[in-house]
Amino acid sequence: MGYNRGPMQTISLKTGWLKLVIGFIAIFLVRLIPVRPPNVEPMLATLMPFSTRFGYLTSFLFGFLSILLYDLVTSGIGSWTVATAFMYGALGMAAHLYFSKAKPTTKNFLIFGVAGTLVYDIMTGLTVGPLMFGQPMMAAIIGQIPFTILHLSGTVIFTLALSPLLYRWVVKNETLEVPVLANRLAHVFR
Repeated sequence: MGYNRGPMQTISLKTGWLKLVIGFIAIFLVRLIPVRPPNVEPMLATLMPFSTRFGYLTSFLFGFLSILLYDLVTSGIGSWTVATAFMYGALGMAAHLYFSKAKPTTKNFLIFGVAGTLVYDIMTGLTVGPLMFGQPMMAAIIGQIPFTILHLSGTVIFTLALSPLLYRWVVKNETLEVPVLANRLAHVFR
């Protein structure tokens, strides 16, 4: 039986776009830190809270577009962009499914975050290099170990620090939903 959110229902892209913009900005700002260790990023830690309120399609698009837009602005679009964007999109859909049954707690964010990171690294790390760049499979496996350790470290740190805050202050905050915000602004300007 799924977790009953009570008054918090799934919201649409039309009413929740401001929340999504805040999520995109959170991801971009951290990923733009110049001395950040490689693959220590808030992508999944940000995606999970948003997937609790948005449907499958929006959760997919949040993950997919986060990668696509970041690569477009920074390194350019490449074959890796397609693979990683689709994988984060799929993780967005999986997170939506998971959190439709599990409470959005820090513990459950950690459980999904660790599992999602491992799936992501296996699916992308062992396919992108060998299939797209001709990397030997053994080199991909050996190289993936430190990469995954860094990725898991980042996921755990950002999940503990960022996921609960985004969930509480952005995702659950109905004031940031367009109809509520428009209504409040209308009262201010009366």
